[in-house]
Amino acid sequence: MRDVDTRRAGRRAKLWIASGAVCALVAAGGIVVAGAFTAPVATADQQVPGATAKIQRGDLSGIKTVPGTLDFSGTRDLPAGVSGILTQLPDAGGRIGVGGELYRVDNAPVYLFRGAVPAWRSFAQGMADGPDVQQLEQSLKDLGFFDAEPDEHFTWHTAQAIKAWQKATGQEQTGAIELGRIVFAPTDLRVGEVKAAIGDSVGAGTALYRISDFAQQIHADVKLPDQKLAQLGTPVAVHLPGGVTTTGKVVSVGQVVERDAAGGSTQVIPITVVLDDPAAADGLQRASVTVDLPSESRKDVLSVPLDALLALPGSSGSSGSPGGGFGVEIVQKDGTTRQVPVTVGMFAGGRVEVSGDGLAEGLDVLVPKR
Repeated sequence: MRDVDTRRAGRRAKLWIASGAVCALVAAGGIVVAGAFTAPVATADQQVPGATAKIQRGDLSGIKTVPGTLDFSGTRDLPAGVSGILTQLPDAGGRIGVGGELYRVDNAPVYLFRGAVPAWRSFAQGMADGPDVQQLEQSLKDLGFFDAEPDEHFTWHTAQAIKAWQKATGQEQTGAIELGRIVFAPTDLRVGEVKAAIGDSVGAGTALYRISDFAQQIHADVKLPDQKLAQLGTPVAVHLPGGVTTTGKVVSVGQVVERDAAGGSTQVIPITVVLDDPAAADGLQRASVTVDLPSESRKDVLSVPLDALLALPGSSGSSGSPGGGFGVEIVQKDGTTRQVPVTVGMFAGGRVEVSGDGLAEGLDVLVPKR
C-alpha cells in the first residue's frame, strides 16, 4: 500500500509541476491556446481526496491588462493675454466658471467666457460677423446681461450688454472689449500647478498656471502586436487606487508612436479611456491605474478552474510532448476519480476551456491543493 501511495504522490507532483508551467505561460502572455492532446491514457479508478468544482458551460473572455494614467482632460498652460505686473492669481485646485476671474494684471481682471473658438480680436461696433461674437453674446446672456437671441452680428444690443456687464464688474463702461480681456473655453476650468508669482512682470504668452477641464480621462498605451484591441467604443474595466474597480470605454485611438523602453524603444498605440461613472474617481487628481481590454473570447464552451488541469503520464506539460497531454480527474458518485484527457483552449479569469469525450456540464472535477 505504501508503494502505491508513493507512486501516486510522485505522479501527482509531476502533474502539478506541469500544470504550474501552464500557469506560468498564462501569466506571461495573458492568453494561451494549447494544441490538442490525443495520446491514450489509462483511466484506472483511484480514490484521491481533495476539493471539487463543477465543469461549467458558458462564455470565456480573455483580457489584456495595460498600465495607464488617470488625469484631468485638456490639461494645458494658461498664457497671459495682456502685459503688465501680475497682481492676482487663483488658488490651485479651484474652479472658474463663466464670468469668473482668471487672473489680474495691473489689478485689472481677465475673465472666462464660454466658447470653443479662441478670442483672437477685440469686440466693438462695426466689427465683422463671426462665431466669436455669438459666443460673446451667449456668455453675456448666461450672465444675465443680453436679452436677445445670440447670433454672429455685433449690434447696439451687444454693446449695451457689454456696458451692463462692465458696470457690474467695476470696469470702464465702453461697450467694447479689448483683445486679451476675456478668454473663451468650452467648459469650466480647473486650476492646476501655478507657474507664475504675484509681482511678476508678464507679457502676452507668459504661462501663468496649468488649467484643465473637470472631466477625467485615462491615457494608456497598447503595444503594436495588440493593436486589434485598440478599438473605439471598446468597453473596459479600470482598476483605480484603493482596490476600486469601475468601467469605462475607449474614446480615442491615436497613431503609432515610439516610446522609450528598457533596452531601446518600442512602438505603441496611445488610447484614451473615459469612465462610465466619473464619481468613481472622486478625490483622485492624478493616479496610476490599470486598464483591462477584452481580447479573445469563446462562446458556449466548457471550462474548469485552472488548478483542475493536470498533466497526464508521459507528458512534460508542453504541447508537443509525445505520449501524454493534459486532463482532468472526474469525481464519480462513489467518490473515486477517473482521469479524462482533454484538449485545452483559452485561459481566462482563472479558468481554462476544455473539450473531449467524457466531459459534460455539471460534472465534478478534482481541484487538488497546490
